[in-house]
Amino acid sequence: MRLRSLLFVPADRPERFAKAAASGADAIIIDLEDSVAPASKPKGREAVAEFLQSPCDVTVIVRVNPLGSGETEGDLAAILPTPPAGLMLPKAEGAKSVVRLVQLMDGAVIPVLPIATETPAAIFELGSYREVKTPLMGLTWGAEDLPAAIGAATSREDDGSYTPPYEMARSLTLLGAHAAGIPAIETVYPDIRDAEGLAAYAARGRRDGFTGMMAIHPAQVPIINDAFEPSEAEIAHARAIVGAFAEQPDAGALQLDGKMIDRPHLMQARRLLDRAGKAS
Repeated sequence: MRLRSLLFVPADRPERFAKAAASGADAIIIDLEDSVAPASKPKGREAVAEFLQSPCDVTVIVRVNPLGSGETEGDLAAILPTPPAGLMLPKAEGAKSVVRLVQLMDGAVIPVLPIATETPAAIFELGSYREVKTPLMGLTWGAEDLPAAIGAATSREDDGSYTPPYEMARSLTLLGAHAAGIPAIETVYPDIRDAEGLAAYAARGRRDGFTGMMAIHPAQVPIINDAFEPSEAEIAHARAIVGAFAEQPDAGALQLDGKMIDRPHLMQARRLLDRAGKAS
């Protein structure tokens, strides 16, 4: 399952579901949490339940409300008869939150995508996701709920970059995902008018080891897909690395195009080819 781009759409706006599904996103996240007012949640559940009964060409994930909100059980009751491909769990606090959500599924097996940094306690549980037995679609983070939870004025500097606490949360999410052997999903870029800034942000995410990113508007999807799609030059270079080691399988280090390459380069090349769907 490729998860380069994951596009949010509010659950109480069913007229937008088809457009989101046709956006080119690898997955759509139908949101029953933040983008739906409390009075509209029943309407949102009905819309999600109806949509899940129809065929869809993209992966459908439903973001349920947080555990302890009093809304999660109602969300699950609406969607479990026709389960989506995954459930996004906001305000997750490590493995124990996933276990609790699985208990509420009452026997259904649905992969989970936790949002792993939205409470102070969550930060200290980021290493626990490798203990989870339930399938995880990945691990992602957010930079909005945590500052509100700790009374911070903002999560960003004047130039839009993250302040140190939120850079730490991002980094720990990235490492926690890779420790668990699951995709690391970058958080959203909130300025939907800033295509250049989005491209730079997504490129930074891929450079750092994220494998995909969430989107809040269909116009962001092609930019994100492009950022997380290896270029032909990258694919060719990765194939050259794999080929060089195939010719000398006992070598620990080699020269390629005048530069030294070793086993970590081989691992990176294979991962890139796997991500691109190219045989390595």
